[in-house]
Amino acid sequence: MWILIIIGGAIVILVLGPISISQYGEFNSFFGSVIQGTIAIILVVIWILILSALKNWIFKKELKF
Repeated sequence: MWILIIIGGAIVILVLGPISISQYGEFNSFFGSVIQGTIAIILVVIWILILSALKNWIFKKELKF
């Protein structure tokens, strides 16, 4: 599970890293960071929900007799 989290983090860095905003003058980096942070948090929450569902599905299968 940790390997999947690390791989997901690497994918996020590769996808979100190049995003930049260039229409707000001196606030370009601020708005770019806010957008990147928001997308990253949303993706992390989705990733945690997926991994939690996967964990529950695996242990549900193992506990049945």
